[in-house]
Amino acid sequence: MRYLPLSEDDRRHMLAAIGADGIDALFKDVPASALLEDQIDLPPHAGEMQVEAAIEALAAKNTGAASAPFFIGAGAYHHHIPAAVDHLVQRSEFLTSYTPYQPEVSQGTLQALFEFQTQVAMITAMDVANASLYDGATACAEAAMMACRVTRRSKVILSGGLHPHYRDVTLTNARFLGLEMVTSEPDVDGTEELAGRIDGGTACVIVQNPNFFGNVKDLGALADACHDAGALLVVVVSEILSLGALRPPGEMGADIVAAEGQSLGNAMNFGGPHVGLFAVNERFIRQMPGRLAGQAEDVDGRRGWVLTLSTREQHIRREKATSNICTNSGLCALAFSIHLSLLGDAGFRGLARLNHGRAVTLADTLAEVPGAEIVNQSFFNEFTLRLAKPAAGVVDALGNDGILAGVPVSRLYPRRDDLDDLLLVAATECVSDDDIGRLAKALEGAL
Repeated sequence: MRYLPLSEDDRRHMLAAIGADGIDALFKDVPASALLEDQIDLPPHAGEMQVEAAIEALAAKNTGAASAPFFIGAGAYHHHIPAAVDHLVQRSEFLTSYTPYQPEVSQGTLQALFEFQTQVAMITAMDVANASLYDGATACAEAAMMACRVTRRSKVILSGGLHPHYRDVTLTNARFLGLEMVTSEPDVDGTEELAGRIDGGTACVIVQNPNFFGNVKDLGALADACHDAGALLVVVVSEILSLGALRPPGEMGADIVAAEGQSLGNAMNFGGPHVGLFAVNERFIRQMPGRLAGQAEDVDGRRGWVLTLSTREQHIRREKATSNICTNSGLCALAFSIHLSLLGDAGFRGLARLNHGRAVTLADTLAEVPGAEIVNQSFFNEFTLRLAKPAAGVVDALGNDGILAGVPVSRLYPRRDDLDDLLLVAATECVSDDDIGRLAKALEGAL
């Protein structure tokens, strides 16, 4: 039987073989305060069929993105993924491959990473990208730490439009490094002014575009203000598809781009895994976290691929390591790269236009609902509504009607009563006119 616990006889035999008096002897070095006093509240031992049935029953309680009108975004987006993506990533040479420390037997993996890096650099308009990080939130934290290394300063200014999860992950990392983190009020309407807060001790300003509330901004002036003070501009992108329609961060003066690539090739999967994108200006390449696959030639002049920079090297150097990131999201990065290759430049831009068009139709429709007001002056495929009632209750009511209406801002800002009436809604190519009509009708009834 697979995955089932050992019997008591098995445990006694193993303990006797290693000379331990009991299970507790294996944990004698763990402080008593860290040990649980009672059993974990989990069901007792069960057979494999019973476990499968129980898990399937739990899974059935979820509502999948494709099974209902779906307007949830806030950092994870429901997009159509071509069947070819899943088919190709299931090939054994990709699905079972591991760290490409031996380039002579890892040419396929390294080439895939190299192509992925090239694509990320192109769509962000940056010089170089790495072979991916865990997700957008950890990429944001890595960007803050990298900026402090590059500038040898310790002050980081976080925009109020930064996704709260990205902010919290960055604050957690900074907590143990002695960095000064300056947070901002939620930038609901996209009008915050950050340039005046930059001083000679500022390492970087981290701003998201489109921001958490969906607002789109031109960051050129902010980039100039950062550079005049010797600071770096870090641009976060949580909806990577927006770069098919918006001016890319590199063209607006970004020094580091930290992004989430889930929208391309990777299903929502109830929260992960995702793929973090990271791109920088070439002069900062030695301070970039993670891996970098490079193109080279062998002694016969044939093209080949190597790990130009790698975490293994950083493990050996230890105190000189640029990051604690130990791997890249290789399979998720491959899915991203396959999807983007299938789209091509024209398809990428066309899909972005389609998403924006769906969001415009949604905004126009919901603006006619009494008690609902569009907050944004600009957006890509996500925007914020101000409702006449607390948004969380409205979302619950619509959920009971089989409509996933969006994300109440209060869910991510639980201690901000002034944001209780805000609802974040997203529309991708997967949203139909019928979905929009059902949401508008149900929202009017709920309000």
